[in-house]
Amino acid sequence: MRRRDPWRYSSIAARPWRPAERRVVLRGFWGRFAIAVEPLVIAGFFVALCVVLIARKQDGALLIAPIFGIAAVLFLAYATILMVPATRALLETFGSICIVDGYVRYRELLARGHDPRYFVAVLDERRVVLGEWPLATRPSAMGLAARWAALVEFTPYGGIHRIDGRSTGTLPDDLPAFGVGAPDAFARTLPKK
Repeated sequence: MRRRDPWRYSSIAARPWRPAERRVVLRGFWGRFAIAVEPLVIAGFFVALCVVLIARKQDGALLIAPIFGIAAVLFLAYATILMVPATRALLETFGSICIVDGYVRYRELLARGHDPRYFVAVLDERRVVLGEWPLATRPSAMGLAARWAALVEFTPYGGIHRIDGRSTGTLPDDLPAFGVGAPDAFARTLPKK
């Protein structure tokens, strides 16, 4: 028996990404790309060393070239790991932002011997979970209600963008060019403990 897809039976509206929202994601992408350039250049340098050692038939080239080759692969893997989330977020901006008049639910997962983990979920009007995302810290709204009715804007990869028209901070309203200075700017907007 095939599992039913909750998206298919829900009343989900969708809207395209606004240019300002796409610009924030694009700035984040270019900032991450600026960081990934360094490991890409280093990987290229190590590949060039391998080629030169083997082409010139240097003494010990067959022993040293594989070491440089492994280093090139590791730096290339690092650059790829840096770029995958940013690229995925950028590709998602060509899709739609889902809007559902449903429910928001927070939950806590207690594992023996580990710190508790927190999750937020979007439910449709039938209380079917449409998506659930992990949270970094315990939300302040947790414990107020099991779930509450809300108009929610979300994307499957990015999480909840807005609840009842108010931003959740998942997608900031603005991001400095290349993300330079963003951590300091966002630290000022976080509530004090």
